[in-house]
Amino acid sequence: IPDYATQFADWNMWSSIGAFGFGFSQLLFVWVVIKCVRGGARATSQVWDEAKGLEWTVPSPAPYHTFQQAPDVK
Repeated sequence: IPDYATQFADWNMWSSIGAFGFGFSQLLFVWVVIKCVRGGARATSQVWDEAKGLEWTVPSPAPYHTFQQAPDVK
């Protein structure tokens, strides 16, 4: 509406800011979806910087009796 009462000018500004924020979030969402669909490098089984801890020595999900003897943890 090109001509409206001036008491609504501030509310019009806030709704315009909200609309631009919503539009930006939609563009960001589309960018993330496209980036995910295109894919990238596959993650290795040791995703945490060459993890060597005890929890990474067994398969996932871990079997019921994981170790025959208690492992040495240093």
